[in-house]
Amino acid sequence: MKWLIASDIHGSALYCKQLLERFAAEKSDRLLLLGDLLYHGPRNDLPDGYAPKEVIELLNPLADRILCVRGNCEAEVDQMVLAFPVLAEYALMPLGSRLIYVTHGHICNASNLPPLQPGDILLHGHTHVPVCEQAGSIRILNPGSVSIPKEGSPRSYMTLENDTFTWKTLDGRIYGTWQPDTPCCDLRAHFC
Repeated sequence: MKWLIASDIHGSALYCKQLLERFAAEKSDRLLLLGDLLYHGPRNDLPDGYAPKEVIELLNPLADRILCVRGNCEAEVDQMVLAFPVLAEYALMPLGSRLIYVTHGHICNASNLPPLQPGDILLHGHTHVPVCEQAGSIRILNPGSVSIPKEGSPRSYMTLENDTFTWKTLDGRIYGTWQPDTPCCDLRAHFC
């Protein structure tokens, strides 16, 4: 199964459309969204193409292919307009003998790790910066942001297929890969 993993759309219909074009081009089976789908939040400027109602119309037809966790900008009203669950604080996904703890990142992150076993993976968004780093015995991965990238990073997403995580720009260019039991790649070297 191939997953496309993205975070922090923040209501941009422009970049949501581009993401869904990549979802189709990648021939992904499922879309894993790490929160902050509709609202831009008080700390962010409005993203280009800000149109939350259009984002709803773009995502709802894919409801049976989306797994989503709640971001710090999601509210109960968002669940009323979205056809897939968006209020779970986290999800757990197996990856061989490892566990992937999927969350937005505003609660569990490198500074506040969830209870995981050595070798497990914490996958989150929230920072808008792509990451592949080690925190003790836990690997931390972040796909970056679709619409409001920060720290010079590109608009990006990642895929997970055959135990390989691949970071890509929103136009599909690969700029990093990682497999369990290997060192993390230096993502910043590719976008700074």
